[in-house]
Amino acid sequence: MRDVVLGIIGCGGIANGKHMPSLSKLDNVKMVAFCDVVKEKAEKAAEKYGVEGARVYTDYKKMLAKEKDLEVVHVCTPNKSHSPITVAALESGCHVMCEKPMAKTYADAKAMLEAHKKTGKKLTIGYQNRFKAESTFVKACCDDGELGEIYYGKAIAIRRRAVPTWGVFLNEEEQGGGPLIDIGTHALDLTLWMMDNYKPVSVKGNVYKKLGDMKNSGNAWGDWDPEKFTVEDSAFGFITMENGATIVLESSWALNTLYNKEAICSLCGTKAGADMEDGARINLTKHGKLTTIKPSIGSAGVDFYAGAEEAPADIEARQWIQAVVNDTDPVVKPEQAIVVTQILEAIYESAKTGKEVLLND
Repeated sequence: MRDVVLGIIGCGGIANGKHMPSLSKLDNVKMVAFCDVVKEKAEKAAEKYGVEGARVYTDYKKMLAKEKDLEVVHVCTPNKSHSPITVAALESGCHVMCEKPMAKTYADAKAMLEAHKKTGKKLTIGYQNRFKAESTFVKACCDDGELGEIYYGKAIAIRRRAVPTWGVFLNEEEQGGGPLIDIGTHALDLTLWMMDNYKPVSVKGNVYKKLGDMKNSGNAWGDWDPEKFTVEDSAFGFITMENGATIVLESSWALNTLYNKEAICSLCGTKAGADMEDGARINLTKHGKLTTIKPSIGSAGVDFYAGAEEAPADIEARQWIQAVVNDTDPVVKPEQAIVVTQILEAIYESAKTGKEVLLND
C-alpha cells in the first residue's frame, strides 16, 4: 500500500489519546507536520510520532500553505474551530478526518459539507464507536433485516460522575455545550446509523445544569471549578423522524443515577429488538417463547488466546487511510454526521425556547 503523507492540527488530549497512536501503527502513514497553538505540544508530538525532520507549527494556515505534499489532515481541536480548519484543509487539497462532533453549529457543519462537495476531497468524522465489535454485529443484523422495521431507538450516553475537568470541555463558547455535544453525539450517531434513518422532522429537548455547583462531587477526574462550568450537566431529547420513527436521546456527565452506560443504543423493530447493554443482545420471539440471543464476540473460548480485540480507534484509522488510498468512501460519511449536529443543535434550541423545533431544511 502506498505511503500517505499526513499532518495533525491540534496536539492535545484526543490527538494523543486516539489519533496519533492509531496512525503510528500503520506503516504507510508518514506524519510530517504537527500544529498546535501551544508550540511545546506540537514539538512533543513531532518527536514521538513524526518522521525524521517533521515540522512544527502554531498556525494551521501556515502549515497548510507550506506543506505542499500533505494528502491528509486530522483536525483534533475544540469544536468551535472544526469548521474553519476543515474547510481550509479541504480547500488546500487535503482529505480530512475531523474529530467529533462535526461542528459546533449546523451552519458550520454545512460549510464543511459544501467544501467537501466543492473540492471533491474526502471528509469523515471521528465516530469510532461504530467500530466496536458489538456495534458492527448489531449493524449487520439491522442491515440484514433481522429486526424488521426499526421504529424506536434509544441513544444512551449516561455518566453518573465523569465530568472532564481539563481543556475547554466546560467552556460553552469553545465547545457549544456539555455532555450532549461531547458524548451524546456518539450515541446519536450510532442510533441513526443502525436505523439507517437520517430524516428528522421535529425535536423536543430539555437541558439541565443542576449539579454544576457541587463540591466534593465524587467526580472521576476530581472536583470541577463551578465558575468555569458554563455548559449543561445533562440533556435529553425526543426526536421524530420523517417515517414516524422515534428516537430518545439521554446524555449526562453528572446525574444522580446508578445507571452508567456510554455510547450505546437500544433498538426496537417489528421482528426483533437489539441493544448493547451487555455486549450485543438480540431479543425476539422464537417457537412461541420470548428469547434473548447473546452472541460470543471475541475469543469464543479458544485455548491460549487472550481474546484481545483490535481497538475501535485502530480500526477507524485503518479504514480511513484505506479509503484514501483506494479512493473509496469512509465508513462515516459527512452527509450522515451533519444530521447528528442538526439534531443536537435543535435539542439546545428547544431547551432554550421551551418549544418543539421543526426541521424543514
